Amino acid sequence: MNIPRVFNKKNRILLSELTKTDFKIRYQGSVLGYLWALLRPLMMFAILYIVFAKLLRIGNDIPHYPVYLLCGTTMWSFFTECTSQGIQAIVSRGDLIRKISFPKYIVVVSATLTAVINMLINVGVIIIFALINHVEFSPMCLLIIPAIIELYLLSLGIAFLLGSINVKYRDITSIWDVIIQALFYAVPIIYPITMVANTSPLAAKIILLNPISQTIQDIRYGLITQETITTWNFLNSPLALIPILITITILVFGALVFRKKSKFFAEEV
Repeated sequence: MNIPRVFNKKNRILLSELTKTDFKIRYQGSVLGYLWALLRPLMMFAILYIVFAKLLRIGNDIPHYPVYLLCGTTMWSFFTECTSQGIQAIVSRGDLIRKISFPKYIVVVSATLTAVINMLINVGVIIIFALINHVEFSPMCLLIIPAIIELYLLSLGIAFLLGSINVKYRDITSIWDVIIQALFYAVPIIYPITMVANTSPLAAKIILLNPISQTIQDIRYGLITQETITTWNFLNSPLALIPILITITILVFGALVFRKKSKFFAEEV
């Protein structure tokens, strides 16, 4: 890959314009417009909080559980939006790809960056909720930066890999929707990982080897409470590096597959 060509001014401008267009189109025609960027995760949080915290009494032993849950639902929404939009990006931009010659990765990255914008808006909401709940912030808050970057790179790798396959086999989108539903219950979003660790430490370790679980728990640890179980303090061994290795592997493999198949996008899309 030609690095100067990838990052030249023309490509940066195209990426910026596509990101702005994607963000505008996503909320075009809706009554509430950009407010949906806030309402989606907040509505999901409200439903889960009423059902699991109020009715089922889950999370009573977790400090600042409402913020803890909101943080999890926000990051999960970011992951699902990032991957879903990225997977469909090439197909949805078929007309542009057939008419203009440019690096195709820009289309996928622009779609995922729209999810990043939404997530950053919602991080502001999390901070407001945290202040209302008297969460004490510390320098550990900076931990959320590498964790969010890692979650984004994982999402981008999945988008590259499945998005390139989705051009020819459109069933990939439906299959990913099913996988997302299963993953939701495999990640400690609505339930604290302590519930699993108390009954089956092995199951808790397996869950924490998932990069999604690892990043969400790291963000909760840095932003909300250091009583949070993370991959690093629970495994306390070289195995804790597995989520990062999985993320790097998926990103590199996804980029290589995307690069190979991108030569035929204009013909197949």
